[in-house]
Amino acid sequence: MSDRTPALDGLHYMLTLLFTLVALHVWRQGVRSPGAEVRDRVDHLLHFTMAAGMAAMPWSFYRPLSGRTTTVLFAAAALWFPLTAFRHRRGGNLALISGRLPSAAGMAAMAWMSWPPPGMVVPAHETLAGGATAAPHPLTHGHTASVSMTASMVTAALTVYLLGCSLWSLTRPMPALRTSTDAVHRAAATDPCGHVRDGAMAMGTAVMLLLPH
Repeated sequence: MSDRTPALDGLHYMLTLLFTLVALHVWRQGVRSPGAEVRDRVDHLLHFTMAAGMAAMPWSFYRPLSGRTTTVLFAAAALWFPLTAFRHRRGGNLALISGRLPSAAGMAAMAWMSWPPPGMVVPAHETLAGGATAAPHPLTHGHTASVSMTASMVTAALTVYLLGCSLWSLTRPMPALRTSTDAVHRAAATDPCGHVRDGAMAMGTAVMLLLPH
């Protein structure tokens, strides 16, 4: 990574620690669930892989692991969560899918960050014979600006959604929010660490989306 500053390095160290703790917690949870169904095992594996990848992403040794293959892997993982929502035929379809959308969004963010930046897709100039450099064509410049704008919109959408998911997960286990009629928050009390982990993961992913890669 270029243009490193002590403050940015410090943030990267904190994010690496966060994602490492998340990966260890997911791994521990998966190991402690020997009778889990196949879908749950795949969920744990995908979450562990994402957390481990996010922990390594700020550092140079991650670069050989990034690229289109990683993008395809996590794009498939993003589709896995909504497509496997119907394990049990209980509740509305919308509720079944929405409960797995935060995980899908996290995987989509990982795929998005692994994708080559727009500046690598369209060259800004061409080198002519003799070493002369031609100015970028107006149409090329316009296309680059359009791609950059689209990329910014995708990043903003993922960041806002993940921040919302983070706040939702972090507040669900709070005792002050669990009323006698609030089944959602009462259910969250059975696994407060899991909800805190998911909220921290979503927040860390949102921060990573805004950092230079």
